[in-house]
Amino acid sequence: MGDKFDCLKISNQLCFPLYACSKEIVKRYKPYLDPIDLTYTQYITMMVVWEEKELTVKELGQKLFLDSGTLTPVLKKLEQKGYVKRNRSKDDERNLNITLTKAGEELKKQACSIPAKMGKCVNLTPKESEQLYKLLYKILNDMENSED
Repeated sequence: MGDKFDCLKISNQLCFPLYACSKEIVKRYKPYLDPIDLTYTQYITMMVVWEEKELTVKELGQKLFLDSGTLTPVLKKLEQKGYVKRNRSKDDERNLNITLTKAGEELKKQACSIPAKMGKCVNLTPKESEQLYKLLYKILNDMENSED
């Protein structure tokens, strides 16, 4: 029979290896992102903008699981660098549209090699990668849809 405090052991926590793994992966991105002058949060933001070309801050936040308070400084910095434009929607001024610029599109070419480089840092088979991806998104989606 276990101790009533076993639930507080770090070795019994799913959240800890997720946190530590995430932190380590973000750290491994740094040498690849520094040459293109992006932080990890700027990089994942650009990944969505590269894919969508134009979207609202709200849509971007939903895709990245980030709130507007986190995204606003990131988007301001990306706009200063010339990679995106931020404009109020003509239909509804409460919505802020994010649009990819030519410079942002050019940056995409420089970033193209990063996923393959990062893939070498994570020693998983393609099947293991797919399983992990599905499990992580299951957790994210379940949390997003829970009432808590």
